[in-house]
Amino acid sequence: MTEPPLRVVLADDQTLVRSGFRMILRSDGIEVVAEATNGSEAVDAVRRTRPDVVLMDVRMPEMDGLEATRRILTGTPGEPRVIILTTFDLDQYVYEALSAGASGFLLKDVTPEQLISAIHTIRSGDALLAPTVTRRLVERFTRQDGHAGQTIAIHRDLASLTPREREVLGLMAQGLSNVEVADRLHLAETTVKTHVSRILAKLQLRDRVQAVIAAYETGLVSVGRQEPVVPSAEHT
Repeated sequence: MTEPPLRVVLADDQTLVRSGFRMILRSDGIEVVAEATNGSEAVDAVRRTRPDVVLMDVRMPEMDGLEATRRILTGTPGEPRVIILTTFDLDQYVYEALSAGASGFLLKDVTPEQLISAIHTIRSGDALLAPTVTRRLVERFTRQDGHAGQTIAIHRDLASLTPREREVLGLMAQGLSNVEVADRLHLAETTVKTHVSRILAKLQLRDRVQAVIAAYETGLVSVGRQEPVVPSAEHT
C-alpha cells in the first residue's frame, strides 16, 4: 500500500524562501498544505491542516519561530515534527527551539537534495540534527552565565535510568552513533537501539537531540569533560 504524501507547513516571512522551498518539495511529491508569514499564522495553519512536518523560520514578525514551536509542540498525540530554519548555525534561538521540542534545524542555503532528505528523515521518526552539532550548540550556550536558569522544557531526573542506560546516554551526548556506542561498550547494535528507546521513553524525550541536551542539563556530561559520569561497576 502506497504511503500518503508528506504534508508540510512552510513558515517564513520571506516570499522568495517560501516559493523556493515550495517548488523543491512539490517536485518530490511532498504536499505544501499551508504557508505562514509569522508565528501566529504558523500556529493557526498547523491547527487547521494537521501537517506531518513544519518548516519554521526562527526570526519572524509578531511571533517568532521559537514561541510558535512551543505553542505547536504541547505534548499531545499526533503533533507534527518541527524543523527550524535559520541563517546561522549557532543561533541561540536554535538551542531553545530544540529544547522546546523541535527535531532539528536546517540552514536556509540548504540544497534541494538536503531539504528533501531532511523531510523524509523527520517523517521516519529520526532527529535531523547530528548529536555532535547539538553538543556544539549546548556547549556554546551553557557557557553563558545564567542560561541554565532560563526556561528549558526537557530537564529530566536521570534516576529512572539503569547504570547502562546512563552510560549509553553519556556516549550519545558525545556524538557517538548507535554503531559507535555498540563498539565502545562491546554490545550488539540492536541492544544499543533498545537502550536508546528505553532512555527516550523513561525521560519522555522526543528524540536523540533532546537526549543530548538532557545529558548536559542534568550534569551527566559537562562542557570540557569528554567522558560521562557513570558508575565504575560492570553492568548490563
